[in-house]
Amino acid sequence: MPGPLTYSAFLMRLTHLDSSGRARMVDIGHKPPMRRAAVARGFIRLTPATLRLLRSKGVPKGDALAVAQIAGIQAAKETARLIPLCHTLPLENVAVRFRFGARGIEIEAEARTTARTGVEMEALTAVSVAALAIYDMCKAVDKKMAIGPMRLIRKTKNPLGKKDDSVPGEVDLEFIHGESAVGFHDKSHE
Repeated sequence: MPGPLTYSAFLMRLTHLDSSGRARMVDIGHKPPMRRAAVARGFIRLTPATLRLLRSKGVPKGDALAVAQIAGIQAAKETARLIPLCHTLPLENVAVRFRFGARGIEIEAEARTTARTGVEMEALTAVSVAALAIYDMCKAVDKKMAIGPMRLIRKTKNPLGKKDDSVPGEVDLEFIHGESAVGFHDKSHE
């Protein structure tokens, strides 16, 4: 059984750090372009009154979910500007969806690209900013809002020309973490 990692070996496993521990952008030039996708989910807890306002589009600032959807898509397109070591990716599609629950709204974002690196940061950024936009739109009527959890659910990568995005390049993080296809709902979210 191998012994514990040295500090230098640990740093080498972190791809955004060099052997001295300094931040660096990962060189992806040698990697072939692939079709890539990622799905992320997040949750914003809201009071029942706020949920009713959102369903009826009665939030004083306007249609909060429409604003949040556009904010999430725009944020995905700006990920490389927001997260310093992310590569700029040519996004082919970003979708932001909402699912009402008894205690809040689940936010799901899916991002797709053909590139040399993954698109999970774009999906996570879309979910994060969509949640913040809902918070901003509802802060005058709900002082008990809470954002989270937020996490990557799935990512895929497949060689160009392959038609099925689900095999063999798919990494299903829900399965790995033993959670249902609905996401990371626990009793506190229902």
